[in-house]
Amino acid sequence: MTSKHAGGRAPEARRTVRPALAVTSGEPAGIGPEIAIRAAWSMRHKVNCVLIGDAAFLAMSAHEIDPAIKLMALSVQALGHGGLPDFGAERVAVIDVPLAAFVTPGVLDRANGRSVLATLDVALAGIEAGWFDGIVTAPLQKSTINDAGVPFSGHTEYLAHKTATSQVVMMLAGVSEAGAAPLRVALATTHLALKDVPAAITQDGLGRTLDIIDHDLRHKFGIIQPRILVAGLNPHAGERGYLGREEIDVIAPAVAAAQARGIAASGPFPADTLFQRKYLDSADCILAMYHDQGLPVLKYATFGRGVNITLGLPLIRTSVDHGTALDVAAQGTGRADCASMEEAIRVALQMVQAGRSGPVPS
Repeated sequence: MTSKHAGGRAPEARRTVRPALAVTSGEPAGIGPEIAIRAAWSMRHKVNCVLIGDAAFLAMSAHEIDPAIKLMALSVQALGHGGLPDFGAERVAVIDVPLAAFVTPGVLDRANGRSVLATLDVALAGIEAGWFDGIVTAPLQKSTINDAGVPFSGHTEYLAHKTATSQVVMMLAGVSEAGAAPLRVALATTHLALKDVPAAITQDGLGRTLDIIDHDLRHKFGIIQPRILVAGLNPHAGERGYLGREEIDVIAPAVAAAQARGIAASGPFPADTLFQRKYLDSADCILAMYHDQGLPVLKYATFGRGVNITLGLPLIRTSVDHGTALDVAAQGTGRADCASMEEAIRVALQMVQAGRSGPVPS
């Protein structure tokens, strides 16, 4: 059972130096609340995960998942007075962002769109206030927010706008098998029609993308000299121009310019042979030219434990590699797989720790 703290003060609680992560609960009609609760509870011994969402709804959901899960509701006002408490492994804190309408699992309601967006605003405010070391986001439904009258194209774009970040890079990461090195795939373009991809790939754009990947792998993953393998756009990387000249005219010059800036990038390589162990063992990241060139490989290899990481932001942000799964939510509590959410929390924690300890050899 959750309760708000009276008097506008946070409770006296043990405050430690362990990292604190804001975990937004996503679309309430989807699996976001369930996977956020389950992942935060399972990771509570390692990191202070603070859920952001409707406290009453999350408390009800937690009880349905497992009556042993203990949540403690906080208000933004209380945090402003007393700072962020750390309840250790006893409870998971929830910053209350009330919903506007009753939730029916699997059924979208635009009345809740602005509340969902407000969870991101609270997470960002917490970063600015120093409450959180990073943000982990459960999936949301873009259409619900748009239907609520708010122009919204996605988590990544919203966070970039709010932090005045001119360019961000989507990177997905995961481990294919126990003990294996992480597979990281960044994208030069994201949600574009295939016919629009060639025109969107430019030397300047690729250069900025490589700069962002190199910077964040150094400063957020602690890799001293990141090694980046760049895929070609066309079959066989253009076959020396017979199957397209983008590799010759755009990609190769961008890679050469990045090398001149001290970035350990190489390519372009044929994408159909790039994802082999003999290449992956010598790489910290693969840069794919478009969404479905790199992500099907990663999602197959990581068995539902992939993590979406936004590079280029002045903060740490990770997320799951899947959507709201309204159909799963409609079947009732207990059917959602929280593996990707747990991994998103784990990766965010690793990034915080890497940022604190500094770069290490790759």
